[in-house]
Amino acid sequence: MKNISINLEVKLFEEEELSSKEKVLIEKAIKATENAYSPYSKFSVGACLELEDGTYVIGANQENAAYPVTLCAERSAIFAAQSNYPKIPITKIAIAARNSSGLTKMPISPCGSCRQVLLEMQNRYGNKIKVYLYGTAGVYLLDDASELLPLSFSEESMR
Repeated sequence: MKNISINLEVKLFEEEELSSKEKVLIEKAIKATENAYSPYSKFSVGACLELEDGTYVIGANQENAAYPVTLCAERSAIFAAQSNYPKIPITKIAIAARNSSGLTKMPISPCGSCRQVLLEMQNRYGNKIKVYLYGTAGVYLLDDASELLPLSFSEESMR
């Protein structure tokens, strides 16, 4: 038997350490939480993508009484971007959430389905997607979406 080690480096920023452009991306994700439809979980998530040409695309979680047909904020934003700007790569995504007490203190991370879709978009365009996870206590930054899903399933997995 052989052990394999997977290391992950996550940067933690205080909000004031971010560039003005990074702050805009995060502010748009926070604002997108207001567009969530979350009557069941009371957990509103917003996402904002930045495309290679500087275009911003937002998404918010959309719940349904039949839970399997709900849609996360991240995929909502990604699918909107792919539908409206299919030739423009995604370069960044910011994710924020609020519960009944307000914005979450700790950054939240995408679910497994959203991680897979982010990785697919990164692979599709051959560019890295920076991931900003917002919490009032700080912002996590991953320089590459693949770091969210180190043992991922990809096209090469099917060969």
